[in-house]
Amino acid sequence: MENEGRRGRIYISGSITGVPDYMGRFEAAEAGLKAAGWDVVNPAKVLAPVTEILTYDELMAVCLVLMDMCGAVQLLPGWRESRGAMMEFQYALEKCMDIYAEED
Repeated sequence: MENEGRRGRIYISGSITGVPDYMGRFEAAEAGLKAAGWDVVNPAKVLAPVTEILTYDELMAVCLVLMDMCGAVQLLPGWRESRGAMMEFQYALEKCMDIYAEED
């Protein structure tokens, strides 16, 4: 896989709010994507230091900025039940990003 700039970067999208093991799920996805040759943007990890400081809307705004730096998005199982992941999916469609989804 060609790893040039944003085309070689993938953003992980999935349920976080109300999911106790979300960090492990995102880390497992990150490991698999890295093994496949991607440069990975893991918002669960990136935003961990500020989740108690920023509001939900502010966190989502940061997520969209992170998505702008990527050429693709990986949707984790259960993403349709997440308001934020649905917003990220719509954003990816608008930006013509490559979208990959794991089946539930």
